[in-house]
Amino acid sequence: MTAPAAEKRAIILDCDPGQDDAVNLLLAIAARDVFDVLGVTSVAGNVPLGLSEINARRIVELSGAREIPVFAGCPGPIARALVTAHHVHGASGLDGMNLSTPRIALQPGHGVDFIIGSLLAAAPSSVTLVPTGPLTNIAMALVKEPRIADCIREIVLMGGAMREGGNITPSAEFNIYVDPHAADIVLRCGRPVTVIGLDATHQVLCSRPRIDRIRAIGGPVAEAVYGMLSFFNRHDSSKYGVDGAPLHDPCTIAYLLAPALFAAKACHIAVETSSPLTIGHTAVDFWGVTGNEPNALWIHGVDADGFFDLLIARLSILAQSQVNRA
Repeated sequence: MTAPAAEKRAIILDCDPGQDDAVNLLLAIAARDVFDVLGVTSVAGNVPLGLSEINARRIVELSGAREIPVFAGCPGPIARALVTAHHVHGASGLDGMNLSTPRIALQPGHGVDFIIGSLLAAAPSSVTLVPTGPLTNIAMALVKEPRIADCIREIVLMGGAMREGGNITPSAEFNIYVDPHAADIVLRCGRPVTVIGLDATHQVLCSRPRIDRIRAIGGPVAEAVYGMLSFFNRHDSSKYGVDGAPLHDPCTIAYLLAPALFAAKACHIAVETSSPLTIGHTAVDFWGVTGNEPNALWIHGVDADGFFDLLIARLSILAQSQVNRA
């Protein structure tokens, strides 16, 4: 008698591609034996919304999973002017790979409405949200339709910093800095939130031997990832004086696939939303000095070699599936 197949985890990927967002999308799609990818929503962040949604469609098309719907979400933060990161990701956001106009269509309707509709149609505590850009879409969905909170299983996000300091200001990580008001809403939503910030992601470096292993997989996906990460490396390798840029966003999906690779602690996290000096700062109460109850699981460590073994194994599966379809 065979055991019943495990039920897939329903997820929505919310992103602003960005090379590391692109790798995260590919990693999630490569694990569709584990995940039911309900859709992809794009948000303004690393690049403006017009590029973000095109890049999301490019990566979904590259993966071969053309049936996954892609929606455009919010074009800017809730209460601030948009800040982008072209200096890191290049003019396209995906510099380093062969760019073409995606053939899959952008879905009609707003990404926030897709998130709301998907959650209201789901069972309680059943859908995982995986945002890897500014949290505007997630926050706006929670504000527009508070009932969706009951249907969220958990939110696993990339953002924030504690001991590492900031990467866009001395105290703020980029995703939280771009829309701190959205981050504040998400962290106070009352659902389980896992926060993977720079303290963990700066341990996951795209060193030359590691990206050479990715290229050795062969095929269009591996070549695209190799090209993107080669470009991505140039900025942060120089900035931090290390061999390889931190691969931030794929830590979210890697955590869902293999949580044992990560070190975590339940903490209270608050976001500064008004100070001109420290706006976007994530105040992580790691030692419980405030007495506030934890509202998030803070990821502060990762087995980097295990992470890259997982990533390469999953990208190899995706590459083989494309060979089989050819």
